[in-house]
Amino acid sequence: MDFFRNLERKYHKYAIPNLMYYITMLYGIGLVIWLIDPRIYFNYLSLNVEAILHGQVWRLVTFLLFPPSFGSLQFTTIFFGVLALFLYNNLGQTLENIWGSFRFNVFFLMGVVAQIIAAFVGYLVFGQFWLLTTGFLNSSIFLAFCMYYPDAQFLLFFVLPIKARWLAVAECAVYVYDFLSGGLSTKVELVISLINIIVFFAITRNYKRYAPKEIKRQQKFKREVKQDSNRGAKILAPGKTRHRCVVCGRTELDGEDLEFRYCSKCEGNYEYCQDHLYTHQHVTKESEQ
Repeated sequence: MDFFRNLERKYHKYAIPNLMYYITMLYGIGLVIWLIDPRIYFNYLSLNVEAILHGQVWRLVTFLLFPPSFGSLQFTTIFFGVLALFLYNNLGQTLENIWGSFRFNVFFLMGVVAQIIAAFVGYLVFGQFWLLTTGFLNSSIFLAFCMYYPDAQFLLFFVLPIKARWLAVAECAVYVYDFLSGGLSTKVELVISLINIIVFFAITRNYKRYAPKEIKRQQKFKREVKQDSNRGAKILAPGKTRHRCVVCGRTELDGEDLEFRYCSKCEGNYEYCQDHLYTHQHVTKESEQ
């Protein structure tokens, strides 16, 4: 959307680079706290709206300390916790490389703010305490990664290679199970994380290419290119060439994989092969003289 692109142009300089690195550090602190005593998190750090309204405003930030994965035993808590930290840090860094720092900041912060708003709505409107965390928000990072790299492979149990798309399907099946069997807090948190993905992709898409005029223009261009190609093939005599590199003199007859392009920076119709398109010296009127 134009609104989001304008927002990105104006405020991209305020984006936090490597945001997932700092989030992972918070998760690491949360994992240590969880190992010491989980009650510390729930009693002093969780997103408790009643406590926040009574002055414990630090909970608006410290609820992010909730570790992304843990088990019932201390060994499994450490093992799966550290593994989850490593995984989500890599996934987050990859998405930031794709989107840029600003967009990744928006994606994660949208999810965090949505959790906070939902917690206040649940308490002030419905009179209920919803213990919301970033658990499903982390899962949405994984789903977003799978949307961009569906063929990426993960080693299930460190042995079995499986593509990201199938892990995403399994993740969605877990979502359905958690939604049906979980409490109201789980349902709210799950719905918010999914809405976050939908809204983010909706506001960052370029819809101009789907406009009727743009589709018609692309179809017309493809038809013209095809007609020019057919016309050239008909008038081209056997043994004659259509393309020739100005630098090395190679033509399309020298290799089926060779590609030729005209340089837009050269003044005149100068065609170059793929090896010299970006390395040649540009031809100008001054150089011709």
